[in-house]
Amino acid sequence: MAGKVYLVGAGPGDARLITVKGWECIQKADVVVYDRLASPRLLKLMKQGAEKIYVGKLPDRHTMKQEEINQLLVDLALQGKMVVRLKGGDPTIFGRVGEEAQLLRDHGIPYEWVPGITSAISVPAYAGIPVTHRDYASSLSIITGHESPDKLDRSIHWDKVTNATGTLVFLMGVAKIGYISEQLIKHGRPASTPVALIRWGTRAEQETLTGTLEDIEDKVKQAGFEAPAIIIVGEVVRLREKLQWAEALPLFGKRILVTRSRSQASSLVHQIEELGGEPYEYPVIETVMPRNPDTRAQLDTTFEQLDRYDWVFFTSVNGVDYFFRHLEDRGKDIRSLYKARIAAVGPSTCAALRSRGIAAEQVHGPFQAESLLADFGSRLLPGQQVLLPRGDLARAWLPQQLREMGLEVTEADVYETILAGEDDDELLKLLEERAVHAITFTSSSTVSNFMEIVRRMGVQEPVELLEGVTIACIGPLTARTAEEAGLKVEILAKEATMDSLVEGLCEWNAHPIVQGN
Repeated sequence: MAGKVYLVGAGPGDARLITVKGWECIQKADVVVYDRLASPRLLKLMKQGAEKIYVGKLPDRHTMKQEEINQLLVDLALQGKMVVRLKGGDPTIFGRVGEEAQLLRDHGIPYEWVPGITSAISVPAYAGIPVTHRDYASSLSIITGHESPDKLDRSIHWDKVTNATGTLVFLMGVAKIGYISEQLIKHGRPASTPVALIRWGTRAEQETLTGTLEDIEDKVKQAGFEAPAIIIVGEVVRLREKLQWAEALPLFGKRILVTRSRSQASSLVHQIEELGGEPYEYPVIETVMPRNPDTRAQLDTTFEQLDRYDWVFFTSVNGVDYFFRHLEDRGKDIRSLYKARIAAVGPSTCAALRSRGIAAEQVHGPFQAESLLADFGSRLLPGQQVLLPRGDLARAWLPQQLREMGLEVTEADVYETILAGEDDDELLKLLEERAVHAITFTSSSTVSNFMEIVRRMGVQEPVELLEGVTIACIGPLTARTAEEAGLKVEILAKEATMDSLVEGLCEWNAHPIVQGN
């Protein structure tokens, strides 16, 4: 039985600008056939085991001819697979989707078109240029600029197109900008007409060049401005000076690699996006319930005796989350700790407890275990029972200090941290192209796991691969691990929180660090 093909528009580049239906199709697909202009982040939505096939084109070569792509979609569908053909922008605007759909129809294969947001309107918007404005332009033309001059003359009626609408948008026409400008002036557009070229619009590499029909070709040559880019011709371009907004965002122009576990990365990713950055998620750790039988047996004993503890110190959000999972699994609730004073290291841990109805005593300072002793040292008395719910990789420093003070300490490994991270060719490509500007590390294990995974992917010298990438760490212990791995830490959060880490990233982008200083 034949499968089905979804011909999906990926939008202009920013992964969030895909439609909800397109997002859902990628999540369900058995195979995603994608091209160069699709955001790599969208491929992260694919279900485990799904296949991805790159068929994109580069300026100097074609990876796969269009006829071969058409046939590939047929072959995959005839294998009974659900296929997503992911195309940049909207598939019906110069996307050759009609040719793909025709062959599918000829073979009796069901398909759907899933429209996307075309770069013709979205990319100018991200550059602060509305393609229509009641004072400047009330109509719009979208024109291909990718053909050779003789083909352009056959497909474009310059005498009609030039003044047909207030705004003209040429897609894929950077190499022909001189000829396009010449024809527009020849057929009646004033040489002083404003022009804007926007490269990699909505992506971290977004770059805008403005001029007039008369001088834009020289400006393109002087700036070395290259494809992929779109061209906007018309008076609306004048609005950019007042209306540009994306460039004003604190993290505009920066692609930031997030290595935190997938379950915890969402808040950091969201903050980066809201501040104009482009996050790239690559979780290198995951947390799981303890798998070792001895550890589980020890936890059974500990959770049967919760009423004996005088203190419970939570040092992380994970510790809180997994502690309550264990409570629930054993049919217990927080009343089992009626005798204990509960303290939390850091505001995030405190908030996690507050969400469960517990107003914990908060540890202040730089939010390390050392601060816990500074805050509570005078109240920690010999003979008191202390419970430390935490992960299997937690430092031994705190329990050692407490024992030296005469307290009886139970270390409860309520979760394990394991190596995550699949091989990611897209990530390696971005790193090799120096297209990742910063990497965030939120624990020592994210540092060590990332370096290990990169080596596993065939990189013998990860430090060399990361040369020029700004390293951002959430705390001194994480920074120490990064430095021991040979990395230079340039951003260290003032407090061990996501908010503080993001603040550090914003300060870095506002005041770039000069390499070598």
